[in-house]
Amino acid sequence: MRGLQERGTVAALSRRDGRRSLLLALGTAGVVLVADQVSKSFAEADIHRPVHLVGPLGLGLTYNTGSAFSLFPGDTVVLAVVAAVMAAALAVLARRVRRTSSAVALGLVLGGALGNLADRVFRGHGGAVVDFVTLSHWPTFNLADAAITVGVLLLVVTLLVRPATA
Repeated sequence: MRGLQERGTVAALSRRDGRRSLLLALGTAGVVLVADQVSKSFAEADIHRPVHLVGPLGLGLTYNTGSAFSLFPGDTVVLAVVAAVMAAALAVLARRVRRTSSAVALGLVLGGALGNLADRVFRGHGGAVVDFVTLSHWPTFNLADAAITVGVLLLVVTLLVRPATA
């Protein structure tokens, strides 16, 4: 015990490995991206008219050429570039976070951004994003949008609870 006290803390034990955070964020992003794209494929194949599920929740296929809340409609190239830059920044940031919750939060946002970017680039709808989840008094959205929202909320909560160790 005395030898440990004389050496002080060991760097490997006192500092969290950035690769672990990056892998957790990228794994979370991958799950979100796959779930988002699969759900959008099912929505396009199976939703032909609006369907009420329960309470305010329903399904209805729409295409959004804008960003959140249909802002900036038709600016597909600008939105795709912003999403790509944001995805790269999130991946870099994910390597620097120290908390598991922060890595998961960044992964949710990254996966959502990549899901919507994939729609703009690879789906043949003129750069539009597939939206299919409907709620009363709320714009139609998709799983990527939900992941971004949950990720941002989780990051805010994480920062409010322990701002110095996010």
